[in-house]
Amino acid sequence: MRPAVSQKAQGEKGFVVLDHLIKGVTVVDGSGGPAFIADVGIRDGRIAVIGEVTEPARTTEDASGLVLAPGFVDPHTHYDAQLFWDPYATPSLNHGVTTVAGGNCGFTLAPLNPARPEDADYTRRMMSKVEGMSLVALEEGAPWSWSSFGEYLDALEGRIAVNAGFMVGHCALRRYVMGPDAVGGQPSPEQLEEMLALLHDAMESGAWGLSTTQSSTHSDGDGKPVASRHAKPAELLALSQAVGDHEGTQIEAIVAGCLDQFSDDEIDLFVEMSAAAGRPLNWNVLTIDAAVPERVPRQLAASERARKAGGRIVALTMPILTPMNMSLGTFCALNLIPGWGEVLGLPVPERIAKLRDPVVRREMLRRADSKEAGVFRRLADFGRYVIGDTYSEENEGLTGRVVRDIAAERGQEPFECIIEICANDGMRTVLWPMPTDNDPDSWSLRQETWRHEDVMLGGSDAGAHLDRMCGAPYTTRFIGDCLRGRKLTTLEQAVKMLTDDPARLFGLRERGRIVEGFHADLVLFDPDRIDAGKATLVHDLPGDSPRLDSKAIGITAVWVNGVEAIRGDVVSGAVPGKVLRSGRDTRTVSTK
Repeated sequence: MRPAVSQKAQGEKGFVVLDHLIKGVTVVDGSGGPAFIADVGIRDGRIAVIGEVTEPARTTEDASGLVLAPGFVDPHTHYDAQLFWDPYATPSLNHGVTTVAGGNCGFTLAPLNPARPEDADYTRRMMSKVEGMSLVALEEGAPWSWSSFGEYLDALEGRIAVNAGFMVGHCALRRYVMGPDAVGGQPSPEQLEEMLALLHDAMESGAWGLSTTQSSTHSDGDGKPVASRHAKPAELLALSQAVGDHEGTQIEAIVAGCLDQFSDDEIDLFVEMSAAAGRPLNWNVLTIDAAVPERVPRQLAASERARKAGGRIVALTMPILTPMNMSLGTFCALNLIPGWGEVLGLPVPERIAKLRDPVVRREMLRRADSKEAGVFRRLADFGRYVIGDTYSEENEGLTGRVVRDIAAERGQEPFECIIEICANDGMRTVLWPMPTDNDPDSWSLRQETWRHEDVMLGGSDAGAHLDRMCGAPYTTRFIGDCLRGRKLTTLEQAVKMLTDDPARLFGLRERGRIVEGFHADLVLFDPDRIDAGKATLVHDLPGDSPRLDSKAIGITAVWVNGVEAIRGDVVSGAVPGKVLRSGRDTRTVSTK
């Protein structure tokens, strides 16, 4: 329903009317304080007045019984490319997200060396492999008209519906300076100086800081470890120190231990990087599972040590269990289990033959259940998988069924059963693993962990892994769970964790709360209905490529910088978002 047009759109002479007035709404302001009922007026993109408002407005709406919260801030997305063909950052905007942080994990689309046009193709293939983006969409949906990081930001300016800030990726810096030698090579002193100059230039243009990865799961389009994985500590510390020379910047980093438990060397590296920059460092993602009780204290030991060394390390963790589908036919998390990539990367006929070999299966299962598999061990319980889409007559009627039940009927082991089902479909079968950490003890551990001062909600990966997972709706699903489900925290605290906490970590200026004078990034929702719909596959990317989408439930409207961007889960067509640049739009967050 559209807001009603006010009967009195003109005030007395010289009086500036409000652009929009939300009447009688329950305000949850992001501070964590108690909710209160008030009128909220918007003018010139800002929250103009809160209280009992009598001044005229061009439009008004009665919001009795609804909740008004600050727009949600998603601290870990990969919308770097999608914003060019989808300025609304769907489905995040639908679920109340008004600000996104991009350029994470060491991967950005800029800078690109103009002397090597082939670097754009390398970058597209890398993003397709490592972040699960459609290669066709990357090729057809973005202009690739930039060289410098500032030119990339300028290409987005004035054409997006959400606010967006971006780290600059270490891989792009290395590739620009070192070319193909970025993979496997070490920079000369001159090349390191050039890399530092590029980083300084990016931050002067508005980059939020540096992102980098040392994760063993990150490989480029050629299957080789991405460029930043070859960097030694001295290079990482030099780049980190450069971050500290600019206002409103920070670091985002990933190492192999992020998937399970940090090594001593990884903790040392994180601590030294944050201390060298004098800036917060956030990492993704803290997996909380009561079956591995030692993981959380080990991972948060990095935060405790950083504080003593003059740094700050913040762990991102998701407040929901995000379903992720799997396939034996295309690249997915199963490929990242040690030893599995070699088998799953074979041509389909050879892959099927290998998987049907009992000796090969036993070895694969052994490695999947080993300590080296880390967090991927949870994927090895194949009896808990649910069969998704199928494509052959032999598999008719299996969709929605649990593998354990099918295997028992056939007298097979679950993994053997899955292989036969997938082989019937030419390896196209969609598989949905049921989560192993959906137990009361794990949820209790999450509730406890969220209270830690260096734990923040986030890690959606929105914009990435498009046909495998849909993390963007974590905001609405989490609030719905707090109101009508597990109720692990209050509505006021839930909103604070989705708004003010990430806004303060990034030093966002005048965002993250409902305060007079702040930017009018707002989400209006029905507390009795707010939730996220089931993830469904849609074909709306450039080149008709597929992605998972999820409808927002109970979201009445979303405003970005005072302009209505969503009404009833439908985009308005307006593009009021801002490219948020460090220094201008962010202030320095002290690590002290």
